[in-house]
Amino acid sequence: MTEEPLSLLHKKILYGPLRALALPVSEYSFANLYLFRAAHAYAVLFDEAMFIRGTARNGDAYIMPTQDVRVMNKGVLDRMMSAYGMLFPVPEQWLDAFGADEYVITSDDAESDYIHDIAKLAHYQGNRLHAKKNLLNQFLARYKAQALPLTNDRLPDALAVLDAWQEESGEDAQKTDYGPCRETLTLYEELVLCGAIYYADDVPAGFIIGEELDPASFVLHFAKARRGFKGIYQYMYNQFAQIMPSKYAVFNFEQDLGIETLRQAKASYHPDWMVKKFRVRRRMD
Repeated sequence: MTEEPLSLLHKKILYGPLRALALPVSEYSFANLYLFRAAHAYAVLFDEAMFIRGTARNGDAYIMPTQDVRVMNKGVLDRMMSAYGMLFPVPEQWLDAFGADEYVITSDDAESDYIHDIAKLAHYQGNRLHAKKNLLNQFLARYKAQALPLTNDRLPDALAVLDAWQEESGEDAQKTDYGPCRETLTLYEELVLCGAIYYADDVPAGFIIGEELDPASFVLHFAKARRGFKGIYQYMYNQFAQIMPSKYAVFNFEQDLGIETLRQAKASYHPDWMVKKFRVRRRMD
């Protein structure tokens, strides 16, 4: 068995297999793994199969498979779990590979991805989203709004937004996702991402960056905006939903990590469902 710290060099061997899995789980994206490699101490393990070794929020060690466990050699899986603790994140559709007599299966709501219907955000219809629509209308009434593709020539404007967002947060940059987001803007094309940038009275006010996660869902890795523009987030989500190709049915807003402010923000858009991520351990371990 060999192990290598996750780097950009691994894109050529991970990008395709992860995309081929077509899972609705936000971690199954090379960009996600690469950008948060430091936070989770990601490494690539080469054995009879390829895995990603990582460390969870609570310090638990885990391995993430890079192919469908239902077609993998069970002996290899058991040996790897014995060596590294558990499999994570395991999507619900893979759970039938693990009998309750041999494995312990758990999940943590803080790790579940928030899933939102794109058409819902494109119109903010219904009583539950009435407040979001009001904020959108206030933004449009107050500012000359413009939504543009996030192209290379506009990346400096996005960086200005990010720097302003970080300063306004009042947090140490090591405690926010400023570093991964800044790296995203540096490696925008290399990581095969796309997004949009938003202006208010010709001032860069916010941006969204994401990618296709599976054929029907688009994951939003980052959504950043300056605080001074009330309604900017409601405008960004609404506009981004309106330009999505029709093949995409949902946005994946990723998890809240147990952070209360994130939970409130993501839940305020009333997710249509949550994608759970399961931890699988061998009972004998």
